[in-house]
Amino acid sequence: CFVYNPFGEDAWGTPTEGGAIGAFIVFCMALWKKMRWADFKEALIETAKLTVMIFTIIWGVLIYVRFLGFADLPGVFSDWITSLSASPMVILICILLAYAVLGMFMDAIGMLLLTLPVVYPAVMALNGGEDVQASESAFGMSGEMCAIWFGILVVKMAEFCLITPPIGLNCFVVAGVRDDITVQDVFKGVTPFFIADAFTIAGLVAFPGIVLWLPSLA
Repeated sequence: CFVYNPFGEDAWGTPTEGGAIGAFIVFCMALWKKMRWADFKEALIETAKLTVMIFTIIWGVLIYVRFLGFADLPGVFSDWITSLSASPMVILICILLAYAVLGMFMDAIGMLLLTLPVVYPAVMALNGGEDVQASESAFGMSGEMCAIWFGILVVKMAEFCLITPPIGLNCFVVAGVRDDITVQDVFKGVTPFFIADAFTIAGLVAFPGIVLWLPSLA
């Protein structure tokens, strides 16, 4: 995220920092436009609700991850995955298909927070471990590159789930903008994007070099 500073040197920052700066600018503009106290109070209440919801999810996930560590479920799942007779690529495709199914009934963030503590170690073990070299790995890439590749695949699956019925959050947001548009109309309208995302994910799986070209230059 590039941050322009008219009083000094420009700087790069994280998306979180950029979002905070943007929120502060919007707040200043609202004060300049003489925002009503009732609207300001409503905005604070909505912000508090959203913050409480996010932190409740985070606390729940931290407890969940701690429980997984005590139960050694990631290790057991990794051992089970690596013991399967199917090829690593087939197993990876099955994992991505499972994400597609979960995305029909769960929101993207909750799905990732609940599954990654178990799935990520399994995929890394499937590739040969975090310290494996590309020549000895199952997917033809080092452990570090595999982590980047799988991370991008999972994020892309999360985006895919945002337009997947019946829970596609983005579709409900668009439908809520105008009263004359139904959710069914939005789901029909995103069909081309749905197909395009499916082909994109298939391309990223079949040709990891698309994802790994830029990180490999570091």
